[in-house]
Amino acid sequence: MERASGMKIVVIGAGMGGMTAAGRLARSGHSVTVFEAADTFGGKLQTEWIGKFAFDTGPSLLTLPAVYKDFFIRTGKPLGLLCEILPVDPSFDYRFADGTGVKFANLSRYNTLKAIRESLGESQGEQWNQMMNRAAAMWDASREAFVESELTSVLSLLKRKTVIQDIFTISPWKTLRSFANKELPDQRLRYILDRYATYSGSDPRKAPAVLATIAYVEEAFGAWHIKGGIGTLAKLVNQRCIDVGVNFQYNSRVSSIDIEKGTAKAVTLSDGTKVEADVVIANADASLVYNHLITGQNRKLRKVRRNLEQAEPSVAGFTLLLGVRKDEGNELSHHTILFPEDYDAEFNAIFNEKKPVEKPTIYICAPRDSAMVKDPNLESWTVLVNAPFHGPGGFDWSDESFARNYANSIIDQIQARGISIRERLESLTIRTPADLELSAHAPGGSIYGTSSNGARAAFMRAKNRSPIRNLYCVGGSAHPGGGLPLVGMSGEIVANAIGSEQNARLKKN
Repeated sequence: MERASGMKIVVIGAGMGGMTAAGRLARSGHSVTVFEAADTFGGKLQTEWIGKFAFDTGPSLLTLPAVYKDFFIRTGKPLGLLCEILPVDPSFDYRFADGTGVKFANLSRYNTLKAIRESLGESQGEQWNQMMNRAAAMWDASREAFVESELTSVLSLLKRKTVIQDIFTISPWKTLRSFANKELPDQRLRYILDRYATYSGSDPRKAPAVLATIAYVEEAFGAWHIKGGIGTLAKLVNQRCIDVGVNFQYNSRVSSIDIEKGTAKAVTLSDGTKVEADVVIANADASLVYNHLITGQNRKLRKVRRNLEQAEPSVAGFTLLLGVRKDEGNELSHHTILFPEDYDAEFNAIFNEKKPVEKPTIYICAPRDSAMVKDPNLESWTVLVNAPFHGPGGFDWSDESFARNYANSIIDQIQARGISIRERLESLTIRTPADLELSAHAPGGSIYGTSSNGARAAFMRAKNRSPIRNLYCVGGSAHPGGGLPLVGMSGEIVANAIGSEQNARLKKN
């Protein structure tokens, strides 16, 4: 991004998208202030200490680390000098209800295919290999146009020289499930691919086939852990922002974005303070931005609000933070996934019936990280199951008695799959979607904002350049979507868009 004359920029929210945009812009010479309603930074990305245990209560895996390495390089110092980024191998331990299982190797398709052949069968290895070849082609076709660039309209994509080839490669008319049914006759492999829909909080029966690219990205760029917890990344990004001059104001809730003649001119804080700005960046859920922070009506706003209203909320999460004693010789892999017998029952419960899943897929994150415990004989486990969002139209997660009973049901199911836990349990903390809504200002506790359900979902998500001049949207509810890598990309996209816009204005003058 070329250096432009300094502007006064206000960022609403100190999540990862807001901070990565803020740091890049401050480095380019702008005056940047971040107003955060909470008392800390990082948004959903947190590593939290509870007694002797540290837990990643948000993202528990770093993929595409190059996104954040680029942020640090461009703002002054390599990330690798500031923390230990460790490969997670095996990347995932998948266990099925029929007693079979397979461990995916990190950064090695050869070893992953070898494990599939040995565990599930020779033909299953070939099935996965062919599917991954197609996923790689999808990534090549979608990466630049859909992921790393602003997505302004369908028309902008139609101008690409390779548009016809790209369309047939991506197959936007296919869902991830229909793609899996064709490419993967083995149900166990289909379950693994289905799970990538949940990476964006979506239903594989509705989400686009292009989400198969996540499997390729995970394989090609690796699964990584940061020593001390993934939340360490938020601390490092925050410190880098401070180092380049970003001003953070905590416990400072923005109550409105002030618009004059279609242009964002200022923000007003909850205490009535008005802060003028040349540019406003909203790192808050898009539904909050357009329905609560911006008042008034015009044609463009009505269209955005209609898209947001039609978009389906992403899945939420029911989380158990378990402090356990080690079982020497029987340690879990860093990431273990326990699939149920009937995966569709999970999606029916969440998206159709809006109720907790009786027998859900259970994700266990058990990092072997000595920096995340205060006793070498202990381990910190984060257990996550997909859940319907909290509140009207979803499920009421405010019943603490239900939450405790549901937590016990999840623990019983883990125990029934041969993983001893009850006799080793030292501490238990429950986090429901209602808790996430409260702590991270995420409507309904939806992890990823809106889901990717439907071929039009990407175009219904909030664009990085809003229809209000000088107002930009960043973070998981904006393009390109939720998840740690995409949120970091949104910060870069917005910073570059602001720089380009400012440079264009300077040339005119």
